[in-house]
Amino acid sequence: ENVRSEKEKKLVFLTARVHPGESPASFVCQGVIDFLVSHHPVAQILRDHVIFKIVPMLNPDGVYLGNYRCSLMGFDLNRHWQDPSPWAHPTLHAVKQLIVQMNQDPSVSLEFYIDIHSHSTMLNGFMYGNVFEEEERVQRQAVFPRLLCQNAPDFSFSNTSFNRDKVKAGTGRRFLGGLLDDTSYCYTLEVSFYGYMTSVCTAAVPYSEEIYMKLGRNVARTFLDYYKLNNLTKDNRPTNIHCNGEDGQLSQKTEQFPPMYSVSGH
Repeated sequence: ENVRSEKEKKLVFLTARVHPGESPASFVCQGVIDFLVSHHPVAQILRDHVIFKIVPMLNPDGVYLGNYRCSLMGFDLNRHWQDPSPWAHPTLHAVKQLIVQMNQDPSVSLEFYIDIHSHSTMLNGFMYGNVFEEEERVQRQAVFPRLLCQNAPDFSFSNTSFNRDKVKAGTGRRFLGGLLDDTSYCYTLEVSFYGYMTSVCTAAVPYSEEIYMKLGRNVARTFLDYYKLNNLTKDNRPTNIHCNGEDGQLSQKTEQFPPMYSVSGH
């Protein structure tokens, strides 16, 4: 590839599992990874136009120990992005250094940081974003979650919110939102531990590992819309999930992955 096309590469940085007990985040991240490395035509287009940097587990020692929120050292890593210690928060320190390095690299444009979490009280997938003074930047920040809402029936824009709580100042979303320039967008992607409602559901449908992974596939697919690459493929339908009848159960129809619009039984 020539240097000119390299300079046009967009960079998307994703992290997951900073809170070790939030295992659904790993399945969403798995869905993103499995899709992006697949032979699906949409994935091939995304690989040609977008660089994805993915850190699937920010807190491996906490996961290994079975901790819910903290690392081996007893730290909630998602409160230490401002000044991570190479000794006490080594994964955070390394990832922060890499993000800063990528942000300073003239050959790429770091446009997204998305940190994947799970939520214990709310339904559906949804996002947290940052608060900005400029109305135009506020509107631009809302574009990606709105597009994701079109692609993922279990994603809720009404649950999506933008805040600047002091208690969240040390989170990846808040810290990197202040570090990166105004062309970058930082989000926390949350997904319910329990289930989701769609417009046609009469009751909440429990999530399965496969449906979490479908959300990940739909997150990846949304970058096709965001970067207006849809004209490069005919096969760009999102992964559908839906309720069947009045009982809120998923359809039993099953298709093979990689088609990202397949519907699995539950």
